[in-house]
Amino acid sequence: MIKSWLMGCACALLFSAAVSAGPGSFPTGTTYYDPLRAWNGYILFPGGDRKTHLIDMNGNEVKRWNNESFPPWPIDGAKGHLLVQLERQDKPEKAATPGNGMLNAVVGEMDWNGREVWRHGSQRKPLHQHHDIRRLDNGNTLIMGAAKRRLPGFDYPVIDNNIEEVTPEGKTVWHWWVGDHLDQLGFSPQQITLIKQSRDPDFLHFNTAAPLGENRWFDAGDRRFAPDNILVNSRNGNVAVIIDKKTKQVVWRIGPDYPPLKLGDPLPRPLDQMVGAHDVHMIGKGLPGAGNLLIFDNQGQAGFPPPRQGVFSASRVIEVNPKTRQIVWEYSAQQSGRAVWSFYSAFISNAQRLPNGNTLINEGQNGRFFQVTPRGRIVWEYVSPYFGKQMPKDNYVTNSVYRARMVDYRWAPAGTPRSETPVKADCRRHPAAPGCAENQEGVRE
Repeated sequence: MIKSWLMGCACALLFSAAVSAGPGSFPTGTTYYDPLRAWNGYILFPGGDRKTHLIDMNGNEVKRWNNESFPPWPIDGAKGHLLVQLERQDKPEKAATPGNGMLNAVVGEMDWNGREVWRHGSQRKPLHQHHDIRRLDNGNTLIMGAAKRRLPGFDYPVIDNNIEEVTPEGKTVWHWWVGDHLDQLGFSPQQITLIKQSRDPDFLHFNTAAPLGENRWFDAGDRRFAPDNILVNSRNGNVAVIIDKKTKQVVWRIGPDYPPLKLGDPLPRPLDQMVGAHDVHMIGKGLPGAGNLLIFDNQGQAGFPPPRQGVFSASRVIEVNPKTRQIVWEYSAQQSGRAVWSFYSAFISNAQRLPNGNTLINEGQNGRFFQVTPRGRIVWEYVSPYFGKQMPKDNYVTNSVYRARMVDYRWAPAGTPRSETPVKADCRRHPAAPGCAENQEGVRE
């Protein structure tokens, strides 16, 4: 009891200090842009204002949907259509939050003009969608949800995570519960004991449900990587697994135990300590690095027990060969000639490999996303100006962005405006940009 109280006081003091010490103002919108080195397109993201935004490279909003999204998902082959959340529960339970999935009731598809094309869920049968939703190639929709369940050996109800595939008519044709496969996640008996002792109902907290898609591993005969198989990730458990779509069994896994973090050591090297990762997915066929996994490694707080971390906090993005379990590419702020701790998001966030080999990175807690070259040079940066409260009871506003995604210009209807005007770098923020201090260590190209 005393320990919990002291920890709570410490967190409150740290939060208070952070608030009072933070800058009174900071730039928003596009802060730097090199059109010749960037991959140019639109960026789709959920704003802190609980609306969904589409911007061009100069930060101009070209479209807004008055729907929140967790996340928005652009639908291929349906120009300007996307998946969003349509309704929160009218009377949510006390523990419901946007993050644990217990708040949402209905999801749906919206067209470019904001018309509802499809919906799934209702107030009577809330869907509790959270963290992921995707339209599949067969026209069905893959949805990650949540529900309170009693699991064997637990003396308290758990917020269990589930994945369902539903038809356009709303019929569930495939379903999977994480709690039914807890013994396949790699937790030791000691870790299971710690999980139960935590009494955290959201100890699983899965945040990714991503079909693998066509890939070279399956083409070479490894059936673990069948295109329909689904990659899921547990933020709190520090574990990611591939589910065999046919058998519903776990056929591949990383975590929950890793060797110590060796940020900056030569590559390739064995996968080391991830903490609270997000957006673990396989890079799509035809993209540079296809078949490897791209992971936003938050280095936040997670694990049973939490791994020991360094003096300072810093996030990274890593590309991992799933066969050898080696890191083959890595981004930290050092690659951009900046202090390693200047890139950090303890929660949310994502990364996306782009057709020209660049990578879009969303530093979610700060509402900052940027594009880097394979060598780590920043060629575009944007800070969201959309602030708001996630819950009415919140006494703060935030511009945090759960997940940002670039889309080809052709996804939007013809005639949608766009701008590609260069924006000069502030050399204090981008020391490796042209015209600033050239040839910074680690950013030569």
